[in-house]
Amino acid sequence: MSNGETPRNEDGNADGPENTPPTSPEPEPQQLTGRQRLAAGLWPPRVTRAQLVVALLLFVLGLGLAIQVRSNNDDSALRGARQEDLVRILDELDDRTQRLEDEKQRLDAQRTELETSSDQAEEARKQTKEKEQQLGILAGTVAAQGPGITLTVNDPNGTVEPDMLLDTVQELRAAGAEAIQVNDVRVVANTYFSGTGGDLRVDGKAVKAPYQFKVIGKPQDLEPALNIPGGVVQTLEKEQATATVARAEKIIVNALRPVKRPGYARSSSQ
Repeated sequence: MSNGETPRNEDGNADGPENTPPTSPEPEPQQLTGRQRLAAGLWPPRVTRAQLVVALLLFVLGLGLAIQVRSNNDDSALRGARQEDLVRILDELDDRTQRLEDEKQRLDAQRTELETSSDQAEEARKQTKEKEQQLGILAGTVAAQGPGITLTVNDPNGTVEPDMLLDTVQELRAAGAEAIQVNDVRVVANTYFSGTGGDLRVDGKAVKAPYQFKVIGKPQDLEPALNIPGGVVQTLEKEQATATVARAEKIIVNALRPVKRPGYARSSSQ
């Protein structure tokens, strides 16, 4: 004030330093430990859009690498195979290569005959007839004969299962079998084995032991394929069955399949 009076409050007391109520001191900030500062920096998470994009790209990259590694492991499955298995696979590949080469030479010879024959129409009919016989053998509608082997499987305890006979057929086909007959059933492309040990069926027809396989093909390829270590013969012997392989210069496969005419398919040739 201009008159120099001491300012007073509503109670009439002077407002001076001695009448000012004391104020409590401000609390000092709490010191955080290093672990607490780290936790505070990590949670709650503060994720930006750029970080999300980078995380998604890294996930896609890792998934692609995992798929690639798995694919490489599948391709290298032969690395863990036994030596005898590798030898058998190599022999089968050599045999298949040789059969394909023989087939190529035969087709080349047929083409040459057609091109050089004076009566090409007659030569074409001749080759068509031969091809019909070959397809009939494969389809099981025509009897066949030739060199091959006979495999006899005795199963006194009924331990031979359908999958064992199927493995036998597949092993024979891989070795170059051209015609196969099990007991009195012709084996073709869609043949199936069913039942249980001691009560087996081939294409739904019951077959009894001993199971006799008549196989036409190159005996020098068929017999070793069955007798390789871990092959058909050893597998059957582990099941207390016996398997006997005999070569023959003439095997007759005379079990036939009925000829089925297609219901819908027709030749597209004009």
